[in-house]
Amino acid sequence: MSDTDNVFREVDEELRNERMNKLWRQFGPFVIGVALVIILIVAGNEAWRWWQTSTANRGAEQFTAALELVENGDVAGGQTALQEVINSGSGQYPVLAKFRSAALLATEGKTAEAVAAYDQLMSTSADTRLRELAAVFAAYLLVDGGDPLAVTQRVGDMQVETHPLRNAAREAIGLAHYKAGNYVDARVLFDAIAADPLTPQDLGLRVSLYLGQLTAQGVGPTAEAASE
Repeated sequence: MSDTDNVFREVDEELRNERMNKLWRQFGPFVIGVALVIILIVAGNEAWRWWQTSTANRGAEQFTAALELVENGDVAGGQTALQEVINSGSGQYPVLAKFRSAALLATEGKTAEAVAAYDQLMSTSADTRLRELAAVFAAYLLVDGGDPLAVTQRVGDMQVETHPLRNAAREAIGLAHYKAGNYVDARVLFDAIAADPLTPQDLGLRVSLYLGQLTAQGVGPTAEAASE
């Protein structure tokens, strides 16, 4: 192969990678946004329930005040207030404050700090589902790093067919593989999501675009997917 052919091949590969990166840039904020909505819904529901139980609960007052600061644009003040809840709040408010604080770090572009915060939640939360939710959030934040091992270490165990977060785990790991250039590995995971009848519609749409991009790159369906 001539030097000219090599140059054209490298340029073509860069263009294909850029198309997938564009897809992730388009949908990545949506994925993270959905995660933030989940946190806010959980936080809002829990805050309301606990507030009804005891309006004098100091933790509820602190947490609500912190959320109001953030909603009003005072992120720094909100982070400080959330830290106060983490340090001195009661009940489940410190855990909720940790989730909200980590989410704020992510929205500010402080990925390493946000991942560390989620990792701490993974190792300290007594609730299994909260640990798993923290793991998924951390995994999505790590996608851009293109380190499949780091992502798999957090959500790899969730890929079993009975796990409710299996397809979120597959998407995160698949995207990390794509970023790392492991296109076949990414295809296997995206095919598994596409074949799952319980895949949510929005995730199914994203995966169809990922698969279309891989097909355009010459990475066809895996043997298992092709036989279905």
